[in-house]
Amino acid sequence: MEPTQLLLTALSGGLVALLLTVFGGGGSVLAVPLLLYVVGVADPHTAIGISAAGVALNGLTALAGQARAGRVRWPCAIMFAVIGAAASWVGSSVAKAIPGDALLLAFAVAMGLIGASMLKPKKDPGDPSVRLNRAMAPRLAGAATVVGSAAGFFGIGGGFLIVPGLMWATGMTLAAAQATSLLSVAAFGASTAVNYSLSGMVDWVAVAVMALGGVVGTLVGLPISRLLADYAALGRRLFAGLILLVAVYVAFKAITGG
Repeated sequence: MEPTQLLLTALSGGLVALLLTVFGGGGSVLAVPLLLYVVGVADPHTAIGISAAGVALNGLTALAGQARAGRVRWPCAIMFAVIGAAASWVGSSVAKAIPGDALLLAFAVAMGLIGASMLKPKKDPGDPSVRLNRAMAPRLAGAATVVGSAAGFFGIGGGFLIVPGLMWATGMTLAAAQATSLLSVAAFGASTAVNYSLSGMVDWVAVAVMALGGVVGTLVGLPISRLLADYAALGRRLFAGLILLVAVYVAFKAITGG
C-alpha cells in the first residue's frame, strides 16, 4: 500500500471503531466498503479478508472487558465459538470461489439485513443465570452452524446474528448474549481471516494499521458515547440508516461493475 492508502486505512479503522463504540454492534460491516471505495483496495476478497482480521481483533478487545465484568457465559460461548468457527471456515471457502461482484452484491444484502435489524426495538427476556445443559446443546450447535457459515461467507463478525441465536438456543438475556457473543465474533473473524490468508487475500500491514486506528477511534468514541447516552436510540436509528444507504451504494457498484 502507498503511504496515502495506509493513512486512509488507519482513518477507516478509527471511524469504524468510533461508530461501534458510540452506537454499538453492526458497524464493522462498514469496514469493507471503506476499504474498497476510500482506501482503494482493488479486490473485494482482499477487503473482506482484511475486515475479518480486524473484526477478530476488535472482538478480542471487547471480550476482555466483558470477561473482567463477569458477563460472559463461558460454556455456551465456547461451544458456539468452536462449532461456528468450523462453519465459518466452510462459508469463507465458498465465498472465495465466488466472483467479486457477485460476492459484493451478497454483502450488500447482508448489510441491508443488519441495518434493518438495528431498527427493531431490543427486547431483554430470558434467564440471567442460564447454564449449558444437554437439552439446549443441539439447538446451540445448530444455531452456531448457521450463523458461523453466514459470518464466514460475508466476512463479518456476525454479532447481529449471534446474539439472537444465543438467546433462542439458551434463553439467556440480551445483555448476557451480547457479552457471550464476543468470543464467537473473534473466532469467526479469525477463522475467515486465516482462510483468506492462505489464499494470499489478507494484507497484514493493512490489518495492523487498521487496528491501530481502531484503538484511537475507541478512545475518541468513549466520551462521545457518554455525552450521547440520552440519545442512544435516535443515534442507533440514524446509524442504521447510514448502513442501509451504504448497502444501496455497494449493491449499485456491484451491479454496474464500478
